[in-house]
Amino acid sequence: MNPAVGIAAFAAVSLATAVIGFYGLRISRTTGDFYVASRTVRPWWNASAIGGEYLSAASFLGVAGLILLSGTDALWFPVGYTAGYLMLLLFVAAPLRRSGAYTIPDFTEARLDSRVVRRVTSVVVVMVGWLYIVPQLHGAALAIRATTGLPAWVGQVAVVAVVCVTVVAGGMRSITFVQAFQYWLKLTALAVPILFILFVLADSGTPAVAAASTNPTGAAPAGLYQNISLLVALLFGTLGLPHVLVRFYTNPDGQSARRTTLIVLGLLSVFYLFPTAYGLVGRMFAPHLAQSGQADALVLLLPGELVGGTAGDLLSALVVAGAFAAFLSTTSGLVVSLAGVISQDLFGGSVKGFRRAAVISAVVPLGIASMTGSLALAGSVGLVFAFTASTICPVLLLGIWWRGLTDTGAIAGMVTGAALCGGAMVAGAVLGAGGTPTWLAQPAAWTVPAAFAVMVLASRATRDRVPRTITRLMTRLHTPERPLATER
Repeated sequence: MNPAVGIAAFAAVSLATAVIGFYGLRISRTTGDFYVASRTVRPWWNASAIGGEYLSAASFLGVAGLILLSGTDALWFPVGYTAGYLMLLLFVAAPLRRSGAYTIPDFTEARLDSRVVRRVTSVVVVMVGWLYIVPQLHGAALAIRATTGLPAWVGQVAVVAVVCVTVVAGGMRSITFVQAFQYWLKLTALAVPILFILFVLADSGTPAVAAASTNPTGAAPAGLYQNISLLVALLFGTLGLPHVLVRFYTNPDGQSARRTTLIVLGLLSVFYLFPTAYGLVGRMFAPHLAQSGQADALVLLLPGELVGGTAGDLLSALVVAGAFAAFLSTTSGLVVSLAGVISQDLFGGSVKGFRRAAVISAVVPLGIASMTGSLALAGSVGLVFAFTASTICPVLLLGIWWRGLTDTGAIAGMVTGAALCGGAMVAGAVLGAGGTPTWLAQPAAWTVPAAFAVMVLASRATRDRVPRTITRLMTRLHTPERPLATER
């Protein structure tokens, strides 16, 4: 690929992001605009924005790369990513919106009447956010190196700089417009090149086709435990992602939150058709990319491999633009959610504090990413989902649906989940991919039940600490609102 084309694509996406972000600045005036867009975001806008921030480097690059490497075993990733939103629709979206909270720590403090729970939740949310931002920056490093030949750090620094500018400028209001635009850009950036590739292959007589079942690396297929554990991580992890949950606070009411989630299910289902197609086409026509260790770059390199020439460069430029949109949109969503938490806990919750917290939220993971190497993108994000499923998810589900949850139980469960899953992640990093036992490489199957069990047992042992306001709070969470006049 011509490096100038890649640089131009990246520059165009960055400029468009900044322009749309500054448009949002024109209508961001209040603290509510910065934190939750004054709770006025309608379902289609919000669903597009959620699609923009949720479809990260793992979805845009990693899913296709894993299908190239693992075949049908990797299909659990798009299935799990999408099905997690069905659980959000059924169990979390509307009650969380009715809570009236700005952030997840706001919710846990109100539900359990405890400042200590709030502090513990804040620490966990920040850990999850930083763990999730790091793979986005690794993806940016991979993309800039593979398509332009520039040093890897250029992609990481550029993503952080653009995100800081847009988030600091307009907060949630700006990011909503940016992420909605970036979802449709990402969808177009995957759909147009793969359709063009399929047309070219059909016209050329499909030369040098390998069987779709051929394993290009000879790696053993995933076992039953690995698939179950991965699915647990993806389904339950989606329920606790801070940048996704904060989006439901921006809906006008619980009914809008449910409608938003339904639309998101449709948008994700359409999107994941295309990374799957890239993986299958790459498995048949470009297995050498897996053998050379370039699986995560499959989406970026396939147009040049199978089309070539000026058309291949133009298609590659479109894919590069979509890839950087993925890094920017997910990172900006995470930075907004983390800035809300850090600002309220450390800087008094003001707009100035939000802006200061946004910079901190972006710069810290940049330092971590610069000191660590990139794992397989979808695999590393899968571990973040496992950590989230073991910490935030139990306190949300039990807090919404079980009256008996206490502050002691919530803290004990979150600490247990964080210690077990975090310990497994550290052990896996120390042992390396080849020497890590399966139960450590995919820990969600045992860490998630352990976190739930500890949370329930500790709560039952401290029944006297159930908040006295529990009846009023549960009624608020589960009583549908009257339709707003603006929606008639």
